Amino acid sequence: MTTPAKSLLAAAFLLSSSLFSLGCGSDPKPSPIPENQTTAPGAYAQVNGLNLYYETHGTGRPLIVLHGALSTIDSMQPFIAELAKTRQVIAVELQAHGHTADIDRPLRFETMADDIAALMKHLNIESADVCGYSLGGGVALQVAFRHPRAVRKLVLMSATFKSDAWFPENRAIMATMTGEALAGSPMHEAYLRTAPRPEDFSILVSKISHLLTQEPYDWTQDVAALKTPTLVISGDSDSLPPTHSVEMFGLLGGGKADGMMAGVPTSRLAILPGTTHWDAVTRVDLLVPLIPSFLDEQPASTP
Repeated sequence: MTTPAKSLLAAAFLLSSSLFSLGCGSDPKPSPIPENQTTAPGAYAQVNGLNLYYETHGTGRPLIVLHGALSTIDSMQPFIAELAKTRQVIAVELQAHGHTADIDRPLRFETMADDIAALMKHLNIESADVCGYSLGGGVALQVAFRHPRAVRKLVLMSATFKSDAWFPENRAIMATMTGEALAGSPMHEAYLRTAPRPEDFSILVSKISHLLTQEPYDWTQDVAALKTPTLVISGDSDSLPPTHSVEMFGLLGGGKADGMMAGVPTSRLAILPGTTHWDAVTRVDLLVPLIPSFLDEQPASTP
């Protein structure tokens, strides 16, 4: 594969790939707030040393929406706008992404999940539905694992529960990814428009590339123990095989028997036709009928 082609493929994968890093910083200083805070449509919450940026759209039952890696809230605006017609959407920019500056703390699914739980406390929200895409899906899973009472229902889009679920070619690209290779890409341009420290882009990419390939994870047991009703969504041409989503659905109690005889499980599975990892979140035509229907569904009554 030529270098330009490799960079382009890497950029596409990085836009929304599920990535993480491990480790903890000690007593981090609050991250800076961009000079354009007053013009941004959202607000900031000081949580766990971060000035965490979030936006609120619509009214009703709260739904927290989490973006993919190297992305921003803007990348999900059409999706958010549709969901906000029937509920209150709280869209968050995770640590080191968009308006939320990085701090002296490695990126990690677990710590980002704790940031979301802290934001909910800041907003006086005891329980919410949580929807995560790719990286955001991993964070959403960890919110459900670590703070089960805070999550009413869970929506996972193109997310993995094992680091080796991604196709080998995607993992190989991630191992050599650099900020320089992504210079001028849509992700880089979005970062320059929103980040309080634009020069940190290469640091973010380096952290993600290094730590994804050296810190494997497997949350099989956690998923199997999860009691939260979950909608698992992926594309039929995603960066992970459909079998991974089927496996997750099975761990959640699905696919065990004929639903007409044993009853339909509380979790759901949807494989979107003609959909890649890159464009999964843009398939509003398919996602909007699925997600509100799942979130609004009442639990089956027992005799």
